[in-house]
Amino acid sequence: MTDADLIIIGAGPAGLSAAQYGARSMLSVLVLEQMASGGQALTIDMLENYPGLFPAKGGYEFIDDMHKQAVNFGAVFLSEGALKITKENNVFNVSLGNGEIKKSHALIFATGAKYRTLDIPGERDYYGRGVSYCATCDGPFFKNKKIFVVGGGDAACDEAQFLSRLASQVVMIHRRERFRAQKALAKRVLANPNIEVRFNTIMKEIKGSGGMGGKVSSVILSDLSGNQDNEESADGVFIFTGSVPQTSLLSAAGDENNKGIRAELDESGYIITDEKMSTSISGLFAAGDARVTPFRQIVTAAADGAIAARYASIYIDELKGEAY
Repeated sequence: MTDADLIIIGAGPAGLSAAQYGARSMLSVLVLEQMASGGQALTIDMLENYPGLFPAKGGYEFIDDMHKQAVNFGAVFLSEGALKITKENNVFNVSLGNGEIKKSHALIFATGAKYRTLDIPGERDYYGRGVSYCATCDGPFFKNKKIFVVGGGDAACDEAQFLSRLASQVVMIHRRERFRAQKALAKRVLANPNIEVRFNTIMKEIKGSGGMGGKVSSVILSDLSGNQDNEESADGVFIFTGSVPQTSLLSAAGDENNKGIRAELDESGYIITDEKMSTSISGLFAAGDARVTPFRQIVTAAADGAIAARYASIYIDELKGEAY
């Protein structure tokens, strides 16, 4: 006996899309998500490049709609994290944080990725007290303040745009001589009069005032072109420098006491799949930012989820010996 035909770990755009398509295929679907549904999509100010979504919609509203849609089709959500995954006799066993074990015929891994940190002095000390990785979450606390944005990709440019509507001064720094972001996003940032862009610059330290429980008060910057360091006042630092795949459950480099299944990953820890989202383990599929993909966007994550659910359904049918 299984608890569901299909278990989906993760409820970002990939997991929610998979839940919808899986439930519409008449599978019993259980979605596990330790935190709220949405993942990094929740941090998007206005989602303006999702095909057919016009006018633009906020990330939270978009995810809420996806969640309701999946529930409407029959998917069941459980607020629990997965601690270990094993497989016996073609059945996946997912050990949860509450001590329960949930069983399924197929499993979709859609855990996404987490924010990459700078690993500089003061970053961890002042997290939540001036240091943030989510402009939508914390931006309103910095109205009429001076803030720094670190990064040069799509996320950094998008978040800098949002923050420029709130803060009195936004200084964006990037270690390279030009942005890595899509040209349209980069052009918009460079044309924004409320954003000062400094290329060839890195942040070396984040300082605070007020002792224990204090807040960010200044940053140490280094001009790579001139090899000069300088300290500037700051009320906040927003860091958008990439992400780290949340795939430790499937990695041999994870907890030594976790004797769960091990899928094939690339050198950066992303799950290797084929075009059907199949992994190196039969019945295990991956979708979204956790897998190897040349482009990480909500639209591609949603597509991944739909494909993964489609082929998970076919796998389950074949496993049960039903004609497809």
